[in-house]
Amino acid sequence: MEIIRIYKISEGLLVAYRGQYYLEKQSWNGFVNRKGLFQHIVAELQERTPLKSTEAETLLKNELTAPLDTQEVWAAGVTYYRSRTARMEESEVSGGATFYDKVYVAERPELFFKATARRVSGHGQTVYIRKDSSWDVPEPELTLFISSEGSIEGYTVGNDMSSRSIEGENPLYLPQAKIYEKCAGLGPCLMVPDGPIPSDTHIRMSIYRNGEILYADSVQISQMKRSHQELADFLFRGCAFPEGCYLMTGTCLVPDNDFTLQENDRVEISIDHIGTLVNHVQKF
Repeated sequence: MEIIRIYKISEGLLVAYRGQYYLEKQSWNGFVNRKGLFQHIVAELQERTPLKSTEAETLLKNELTAPLDTQEVWAAGVTYYRSRTARMEESEVSGGATFYDKVYVAERPELFFKATARRVSGHGQTVYIRKDSSWDVPEPELTLFISSEGSIEGYTVGNDMSSRSIEGENPLYLPQAKIYEKCAGLGPCLMVPDGPIPSDTHIRMSIYRNGEILYADSVQISQMKRSHQELADFLFRGCAFPEGCYLMTGTCLVPDNDFTLQENDRVEISIDHIGTLVNHVQKF
């Protein structure tokens, strides 16, 4: 599999493919929202001169931001069996557990709005936990970039921050448990391959507190119940996305029920072929 990595920086784009190229003042939306994106980029880079390695390192170190512009971020829930189980556990007292069991086997997936671009943090940036929540976790998710035509053109690492105490109180509180300031992380880049991402791709998550590791686990995306294109097709049934959109595809890595995030924790999420997204936790 050949891959291209696109990094969004303050004044343009850094594109890595058989070298690293700086596209100054290049529009993110216009560059990525194209069907057949991999082939378009390969053709365009043939006319450009690659950077020196030191120049690229300086750009990435000082100017990296989340890989989106005006795109909305959506999410899919209960796409892994472990996620189904966790949601049923957190909602047992409220009587809402049966809903998650039903959606896992239903034809229609659970899809929900997650964040506008303003509420998304990039690599090395801060994500929030809510002051009115007592049980908070990160959810590491392979995230699709889908063009305005509905084609899956790329992938990034997603951190779907979740207030489990709020969602567990009542399933109707899902928007409050999922949508708030800095409720999502994306990055470090948009990975554009020449074909679908391999099914044996691993997602890994580690959580650190005061320099000590509190949680570490991994999973293959092959454990997903639904296909990526199935999720994209359902999302586009009732919505149009003129600049494309992002879709988090669900998680299978869930810390034990006695764990909750605290301020100054560090979350590291790695996905094969894409890279590692690091976020720092603060309370809002």
